[in-house]
Amino acid sequence: MPKRLAHRCRRRPPFFHPVPLRARRDGWSIERQCAFLAQLYLTGSVGAAAHRVGMSRHSAYRLRTREGAESFAHAWDSVLTPPGTGRRHAPRTDWRKVTVPQLIRRIETGLVQPVIHRGRMTALRRKADICALLRLLRRIDANEPGASDGPLGC
Repeated sequence: MPKRLAHRCRRRPPFFHPVPLRARRDGWSIERQCAFLAQLYLTGSVGAAAHRVGMSRHSAYRLRTREGAESFAHAWDSVLTPPGTGRRHAPRTDWRKVTVPQLIRRIETGLVQPVIHRGRMTALRRKADICALLRLLRRIDANEPGASDGPLGC
């Protein structure tokens, strides 16, 4: 299938939280995760997309099943779901189970999305994770003494 017809069979990658990994030159960096989703959009093949970003198909599936990869897996599924088959809803986060260090990591990393132009990934689009920031602020306010008082401290 020609690259220009990819939009008829697949959806563009949405914003997602990159999978948290330690930094490695030959590993799944944020840029490589975005490039993989862009290639998945263009080719429709997991093996071809992984090969084009210099990784194996097996390591892509391992990345998908890692802890903290729910957002990446949703973006993957969203790309492979044909347009017009209904809206893909992101998995709901149980915010009670998200720890403060995880919230801070989400705020620092934010959301990313590959920008695809003329059949190639040209850039990364970044967006702040406002939801995680508001959750962290709510937890900080709840831990302060007198937080249950009204706005005037009454």
